[in-house]
Amino acid sequence: MTLNYFDHNATTRVDDAVMEAMLPFFQQEFGNASSRHEYGMTARRAIDRAREQVAAAVGVQPVQVIFTSGGSEANNLFIRGAADSLKADHIFISAIEHPCVLKPAQALAQRSAERWTLHRLAVNQHGQIDVDAAREAMTAQKPALVSVMLANNETGVIQDVASIAEITRDQNKHAYIHTDAVQGLGKIAVDFAALNVHAMTLSAHKIYGPKGAAALIVDKRLLLKPLIYGGGHENGLRSGTENVPAIVGFGVACELAKARMTETAQHVAQLRERLEQGLVEMGAEIFGAGAARIPNTTYFALPDVEGDTLVVKLDKAGFAAASGAACSSVNPGQSHVLEAMQVDPLLARCAVRISLGHSNTMAQVEAFLSAMKGIVDALRSMSSLSF
Repeated sequence: MTLNYFDHNATTRVDDAVMEAMLPFFQQEFGNASSRHEYGMTARRAIDRAREQVAAAVGVQPVQVIFTSGGSEANNLFIRGAADSLKADHIFISAIEHPCVLKPAQALAQRSAERWTLHRLAVNQHGQIDVDAAREAMTAQKPALVSVMLANNETGVIQDVASIAEITRDQNKHAYIHTDAVQGLGKIAVDFAALNVHAMTLSAHKIYGPKGAAALIVDKRLLLKPLIYGGGHENGLRSGTENVPAIVGFGVACELAKARMTETAQHVAQLRERLEQGLVEMGAEIFGAGAARIPNTTYFALPDVEGDTLVVKLDKAGFAAASGAACSSVNPGQSHVLEAMQVDPLLARCAVRISLGHSNTMAQVEAFLSAMKGIVDALRSMSSLSF
């Protein structure tokens, strides 16, 4: 049975052009980019080209691109690297951040020496950061570190990062500001300068690139301490032999994402409109529907139909969906994003995320809705018979 893939926020299939660009660097061009011979210089030139491609995707200079092994490492590099460069003070994150921002921020607040004070910026019922509440909180306690994601991985809701950055700068011109833009790249325009931040995280495998490559985009004046010490790779911020094939793939994926963004966004938005129409007709609640969202994401719940159960049934019917964020699948429980949105816990247990990609079709959406109706009707019938 062919599985219809509706989980693109978790990861994406490597694009054919990306794979083609990567292949030579596994065997023919296998050199270490730090070597001085031709093999090494070929690898170095390939990394330099990829750095240019990533930089162009978000409007920065190549020197601002620090390659890492993934978005989690890049987020940790900012949080921990900035904290180790500054005097302990107040750190602000949104209440809906990815765990790889939330966990290191919590660790700063818990460590025995030089504890930071952690503040979580509240969101409204639509999953948007309350900008007025953020201003009030940052006025009361001056921020030193701030991290606010551009688009939420569960709801797809887009945050007003530039306004949060402006508030931060008004309160402390020396504060460091970061955004996790992993889910935004390739779906909406992402411009480093327009967001008014000092650092930004990107990842390859969300944009039809390979796993194992990501980047922290940094302001040239930003002072960070590395997480990994060694030979001084990546301007001294991320030592270790570069993953040349993955970095090359990341560069090509960024180039393609920028070129295809408008067309892809229009396509998946049309699919989502039909998807959500059908879901609402079944009685579903769409989380974040009242806010601006990245165009491919639908996070919904059908009352009394448990999300995990629905995902398993959909998988058997040939559709790959998610009951929440893939990064949290090892620790199941209520979504902290829905909790922050003050969604009733019973309804939150019913949450399912659909995230579309450019290869999805309207026929697949119609087939999904048909399968959903059959599954939901059967589950509700079983539930009614149990009473």
